[in-house]
Amino acid sequence: MNRRDFLAMSAVGAGVALLPGCMSRPMQNSGKLIVPPYLTDYQDAYQQNPRAAATEWFRDARYGLFIHYGLYSLMASGEWVLYSKKVPLPEYVKLKDQFTAEKFDADFITDLALDAGMKYINITTRHHDSFCLWDTEFTEFNSVNSPAKRDLVRELSEQCNKKGLALFLYYSHGRDWKHPHAPNNDKWGGAARPNYDFVEPSYKYGAEHDLDIYLDFMTNQVNELMTNYSNVAGIWLDGIGVPYSGDRSVFKAQDLYDLVHAKQPQTLVSYKQGLLGTEDFLAPERKFDKSKGSRVPLELCDHLQRKSWGYDKSQDGNHKKKDEVIKMLKRADSYPANLLLNTGPKGSGEIPAEDVAVLREVGKELKTKGWEGVLAS
Repeated sequence: MNRRDFLAMSAVGAGVALLPGCMSRPMQNSGKLIVPPYLTDYQDAYQQNPRAAATEWFRDARYGLFIHYGLYSLMASGEWVLYSKKVPLPEYVKLKDQFTAEKFDADFITDLALDAGMKYINITTRHHDSFCLWDTEFTEFNSVNSPAKRDLVRELSEQCNKKGLALFLYYSHGRDWKHPHAPNNDKWGGAARPNYDFVEPSYKYGAEHDLDIYLDFMTNQVNELMTNYSNVAGIWLDGIGVPYSGDRSVFKAQDLYDLVHAKQPQTLVSYKQGLLGTEDFLAPERKFDKSKGSRVPLELCDHLQRKSWGYDKSQDGNHKKKDEVIKMLKRADSYPANLLLNTGPKGSGEIPAEDVAVLREVGKELKTKGWEGVLAS
């Protein structure tokens, strides 16, 4: 008996029946689907159509916390530092041996999001540098295989489930600066790889390059995320500039969307401003062309630093203030759209104090005045 069959039989023995599919939503003895904690207020709709209920919840959510955290945080120069400063890949990879995440505190982060009046969190499980914040079997380049020895995605997932927050998982899809078979500069644009002045020996070139190997890697990792973590609210894909620069069909994105939906029926999928037009919501940066319209919900992502998403020490003391965040909330509401507001933890995992203060100030305004009061101010 394989492990999946054993788990399924164990669940049935404990009074829970599994729907068809390896990670389908379990059912109670009453025949009703078990509702994820963040969707408790939508349980009637959830019984009819989990994804429709999740979409309704998302339209109502309004406000979420984005977290850009990874090896780049140690360099304190933004999340694109590997690309922008053309850091030699072997030198960058060595940062893994310095990654301790000693001040990354999922309990604190989730409490902060609640204090801010937010309904969900989105974390960079794997950014363009390919470093993973979870216990993945498909690469050793991950947080568990570092001095931290921690699965940060699991820690955050457990706290979100405990406190009724939704968790979205950012995953860099089109762009990867480490994997040997990721889109390369010979064929793809969109900042596919750093423009080194030398040949990076770990990259595959010409006839040796096989994009399908990279696509299998990504499919395995997304499948792993959807299998290992419960109640995933959404998979948030990034790196759209690369598939936009060529034949996007070769990326087999719809197959990936279908996998996500099959694994957990409530999970929504986004790919920035839309790669195929079949996404569950759109998530452009800062603005959206209203004249285009949208059949699906919108989410605008923006950051508390002036420029970067990942921590940049040069911007210390000059992060956005309460009034600027409220202005962003108003702009998002005018579409209407959610606001996904980003903070970039320091290399230690600590959220900058100025971001903590501003998030709490905005949360206090929302609590005392209510959403309509804040939007009307």
